[in-house]
Amino acid sequence: MMPLTMAGAGEKNTILKITGKEETRKFLENLGFVTGSTVTVVSEADGNLIVNVKDSRVALGKDMANRIMV
Repeated sequence: MMPLTMAGAGEKNTILKITGKEETRKFLENLGFVTGSTVTVVSEADGNLIVNVKDSRVALGKDMANRIMV
């Protein structure tokens, strides 16, 4: 298990766990980041990511991406 920030661009990963406070987990869940779903990193710049999740592109800051374990 590793944080999403360590995943390479183009790799399909399965979300195993989301850490952090309850409100943070709910926020990510509303964006489509739920345990068991597939997430693909599109691009990375300084730890900030653009990812595909549930047929949507989402930009994540480094701190949020570190809470998503794949």
